[in-house]
Amino acid sequence: MTYLDELKEEIREEIPEEAMVSKIEAEGSDLVLYSKNISKLVNDEEIIRNLAKKFKKRFIPRTDKSMLQPPEKAEKTIKEIIPRDPGIQSMEFSPSFSRVTIRARKLGLIIGKSGKTIREITTKTGWKPKLQRSPKEEPETLTAIRNILAEEEKQRKKILEGFGKKIFQEPPKEVKWVKTTSLGANREVGRSCFLLETPESKVMLDAGIKVDGKNEDKYPYLSSINFSLDELDAVIVSHAHLDHSGFVPYLYNYGYNGPVYSTTPTRTLMTLLQKDFIKIAEREGQNPPYTQKEIKKQILHSIAKDYGEVTDITPDMRLTLQNAGHILGSSLTHLHIGEGAHNLVYTGDLKFGYTEMLNPANTNFPRIETLIIESTYGGQGDRQKDARESKKRLIEIIKETTDKNGTVLIPAFGVGRSQAIMLILEEYHRKNDFNIPVYIDGMIKEASAIHTAYPEYLKRSVKKRILHNKSPFESEIFQRVDRNERDEITERGRSVIISPSGMMSGGPVIDYFKKLCGDSKNQIVFVGYQAQGTLGRKIEKGNKEVVLEDKNGELTEYKVKAGVETISGFSGHADINELLGYYKKLSPKPERVLVVHGEENKTKNFAKSLNYKFKVKTTSPKNLESIRLK
Repeated sequence: MTYLDELKEEIREEIPEEAMVSKIEAEGSDLVLYSKNISKLVNDEEIIRNLAKKFKKRFIPRTDKSMLQPPEKAEKTIKEIIPRDPGIQSMEFSPSFSRVTIRARKLGLIIGKSGKTIREITTKTGWKPKLQRSPKEEPETLTAIRNILAEEEKQRKKILEGFGKKIFQEPPKEVKWVKTTSLGANREVGRSCFLLETPESKVMLDAGIKVDGKNEDKYPYLSSINFSLDELDAVIVSHAHLDHSGFVPYLYNYGYNGPVYSTTPTRTLMTLLQKDFIKIAEREGQNPPYTQKEIKKQILHSIAKDYGEVTDITPDMRLTLQNAGHILGSSLTHLHIGEGAHNLVYTGDLKFGYTEMLNPANTNFPRIETLIIESTYGGQGDRQKDARESKKRLIEIIKETTDKNGTVLIPAFGVGRSQAIMLILEEYHRKNDFNIPVYIDGMIKEASAIHTAYPEYLKRSVKKRILHNKSPFESEIFQRVDRNERDEITERGRSVIISPSGMMSGGPVIDYFKKLCGDSKNQIVFVGYQAQGTLGRKIEKGNKEVVLEDKNGELTEYKVKAGVETISGFSGHADINELLGYYKKLSPKPERVLVVHGEENKTKNFAKSLNYKFKVKTTSPKNLESIRLK
């Protein structure tokens, strides 16, 4: 008898007979109770609560398939139960999970007071509702993900059950050692990838690429690990930016077959960015390291978790994601290893200051022995402008430039920075009758629609507007651009263009730059980090001539006569003051800090600053360096 079988027997002893539990299954880290009397489990909440308390696991009550109403009848019953019209867009029934996904405008009507209506739906039809708010404009990426999960429902269930068998093995009595190996993003920005190992488990924290890198330093050092990828237990993605998520599909191309943990917005956004990465690579005549096939596999193997939700990911590791404040869905990764053997927090990218869109990074954890923290702006002089002053300066530049019929070009990351700038411009338009057209190019519109689909991850003021169907990202001021319109837009002048990529390492921003850089009445405004070696860094540092390929593929020199300014207060990264402030507020304090994700001088500086101010043991590891944590 396996450990999981023994666990199921113990669980059965705790469940009342009248619940009529016919089967217990492990799906990922969840234990699913199939019942022929679902009303007992749904209405007597103490049963599930006591099970969770005793076994420290997540239990999901589900109706035995034999007791489910036929979908046609269930749909009619559901509509009869709901007191008023909630604006239902669709109902999709998933027999493998005894679940009905209801997409509607007003979810509160389906939930009912204290969950009364949703419980009634389950008890009368057997189907457990999964509610999804239907935005005004459904993002194509989100629709594609939902279609894949629906079409491959049986395969998805089989995958989750396979994860469950691996997770619910007997935990070791003692974790004798814990170590981490740096596979990327150490003394550099890009290709974030860290391997965390115990005698029992192998878990990867992020698997990114260096977007601006050359082939020899573009990808993590996976060739250095001394095991095959099919031995890897889990991958955790902190957020969607490609320098943290861009290499994940590659893993499925070379033997990995395990889960990818992230928040739901991160799953959606990284799918968008990965697909765009393939498209750009192919357009530029490069061979991307993976195809759409591997992205689909990633989606089928994904497990999305909410902030604060505790999840077993291996027999000796428990994961909790918390808000990182960087972009939509970005997470701090807390790992509880063994029964108190070691606790680690990996920040990914974090923001610990005021932003228009997100709350600051979480600072409270049950325990921390090791902190792995980013240092993008960890240099002594890396102090960003106040966010409110930055807003004011951006508006000033736009007014000054457009008054002389010029164009303001804002290179911005399609996910995160673009939406932050859009919020500022929408607010100014709404309050000051600002009617300068704002053109958004590339993936920005799709990324903004994804933000609208997940209002619960945004700041309360933004969330409230979206829930009242007044999303700031859907304002009339924003105009989507077709690539054939770019010449006309630049010739017209008197406008703002927000275009990826943020470091000018590719994408539509290059087309705009070529057309606008030679005219002094135009302005280029950088609102984010510019990595060493990128076109953005060269222009930011004052280069007056740059060489780029023209439309015929020939190298051409472009003179930079347009104005250039960097406004640092919009960054999604914490500056040196915020980083130190974050550590000061962090509770409890770790015994050791590993400083990563920054240029060499910045990681070293921040490590020294932490050590000097807080007397904590700090290290600025190199790539390929392994450190024993326990």
